[in-house]
Amino acid sequence: MSARMESMGGAHAHNPDFKPEEKRVIFASSLGTVFEWYDFYLYATLAPFFAALFFPRGNETAALLSAFATYAAGFLVRPFGALFFGRIGDLVGRKYTFLVTIVVMGVSTFAVGLLPTFQSIGWAAPVLLVLLRLLQGLALGGEYGGAATYVAEHAPNNRRGYDTAWIQTTATIGFFLSLLVILLCRNNMDPKEFAEWGWRLPFLVSLVLLIFSVYIRLKLNESPVFQRMKSEGKGSKQPLTDSFLKYPNNKYVLLALLGATAGQGVVWYTGQFYALFFLTITLKVDYATAYILIGASLLLGTPFFIFFGWLSDKIGRLKIILAGCLLGALTYFPLFGALTHYVNPALETYAAKTPITVSAPAGQCNFHLFVGPWSKFTDCDKAKDFLTKQGLSFKSTDSAAADALTVKIGDKELKGAWDEKAAQAALKDTGYPGPADKSKINTPMALLILFVMLIYVTMVYGPIAAFLVEMFPTRIRYTSMSLPYHIGNGWFGGMLPLTATAMVAASGDIYYGLWYPIVVAVMSLVIGVLFLKDTRDRDIHQD
Repeated sequence: MSARMESMGGAHAHNPDFKPEEKRVIFASSLGTVFEWYDFYLYATLAPFFAALFFPRGNETAALLSAFATYAAGFLVRPFGALFFGRIGDLVGRKYTFLVTIVVMGVSTFAVGLLPTFQSIGWAAPVLLVLLRLLQGLALGGEYGGAATYVAEHAPNNRRGYDTAWIQTTATIGFFLSLLVILLCRNNMDPKEFAEWGWRLPFLVSLVLLIFSVYIRLKLNESPVFQRMKSEGKGSKQPLTDSFLKYPNNKYVLLALLGATAGQGVVWYTGQFYALFFLTITLKVDYATAYILIGASLLLGTPFFIFFGWLSDKIGRLKIILAGCLLGALTYFPLFGALTHYVNPALETYAAKTPITVSAPAGQCNFHLFVGPWSKFTDCDKAKDFLTKQGLSFKSTDSAAADALTVKIGDKELKGAWDEKAAQAALKDTGYPGPADKSKINTPMALLILFVMLIYVTMVYGPIAAFLVEMFPTRIRYTSMSLPYHIGNGWFGGMLPLTATAMVAASGDIYYGLWYPIVVAVMSLVIGVLFLKDTRDRDIHQD
């Protein structure tokens, strides 16, 4: 770190105190942001497990969708956190604002560790869980924009991509840390103990991380760019109005969302979270193996956030971001198909030789996006739930001519009232392999595929902070950059697991959910090419 600081040029090279300050800024901002992402993604990592804890039993796919819907709630509220805290950050200051956000996040996460389950308090459990997720989302909505803006405003112009790329590593490191802590807990506890109370430990431990992160951030100074702006009386008195209701800034906000952050968001979540859920839910890989595969790909790929941030200082931000979107859109189907081939070849073989169909009278098959007291599950719903849990694709038809539910598994036909034991017997008779055989997993190839998808993540995410910071003036920067970032990541990206899983359940095709990130990535590619320009030559210290 010190060697690269010695070579630093740019607007602050004349200031002998800037070099150690830059180190402190990057370290403190990144550390606190790692903690916030760790908190936020604990739930996401345990979403399939939480489905059994906070939602009623009976239909596991529907319960999982409910867990994903609660997971998505934290993302949906992030733009509102961006508006609320972004306004404070532009009026009061960067440092104060992201001190508040880290405390809100830490307290909310700690409270999840104390939350009773559905079996203890009924429907109050998911209600409280959603409320805590909303608080987490609000806090994260204010955190990222503050940290990215703070680091960028300390960085010299010719190193802004490199310096802000350290912030970009924090989401992946926080995700990795959540995987590691959960894996340690599960491997060192009896499964029954973990199910009863051990799952709370990763949430409770976050209190220690909170105290340390707040202590480190309290030692920081306010951004020099913000201080100068305030001393010159150039700050905005109404940052929300100036950001979103005045031209041309409102145009730039919309273009930043549709032409950059939406595509970046879906590529990020496909390469990390959707890949994890695909391994564990669809390909039936045991949690420890899946965590290790994803964790190893994160370790290998994380340095490339820094690389692409550095490269964006040399060749520009936008072309790297859009190249990542293009590569993802072109290769997701073959990559996920290859993942099936190398991780669970027996499942691939079985699916190829065993066609499955589900037909029922019209109106008998329902679509459950979120489970509630109103939910009713027909025999058709139960059949689809069962097949989806096995990681199997099937063709589904509703026909007025059908007189009863009919499920065909190869040459076996099940007709009439749904009988899960009969379906299990049919699968066994037709050679269904069940969970992935660890001895048959081609680990090097699986890791290579996950690594390639993570490279796409680093391409779209490494330069995005510098790109957004440079698009907007200092007086409204925190507000203006935070909203498109959190809509792109929180709505387009955060909704991916729920939307893609629902698409799979509705279509009966285990790969059908990939159309969601592909369409969004192509949208950003087209809009970015046509309407956006690169920003790396802008001097934000003189804006």
